[in-house]
Amino acid sequence: MSRYGTGSTPKEMMRLLAENIRAIRKEQKISQKKFAEISGVTYSSFLRFENTGMISLESLLKICNALGRLDEFETILQLNNTDQKRNLFDI
Repeated sequence: MSRYGTGSTPKEMMRLLAENIRAIRKEQKISQKKFAEISGVTYSSFLRFENTGMISLESLLKICNALGRLDEFETILQLNNTDQKRNLFDI
């Protein structure tokens, strides 16, 4: 099972997102303070996120945008194709 498997709790997923973003930030050699500035998220919110996984959705989206990964959210919670086609006629 992948790290994103059905056995993950919301808290585990929050921590995993924070760990992944921390790794990407470090890979790009950007300090926490500089990344907070770049993303438009307050430094204290960014520190809390990297340490606990807690963050508002808006701030998470700002962080992902700064990483050039905002488009990954477009596929979250989409209806599957069958449901989309069925709902076209449910007006």
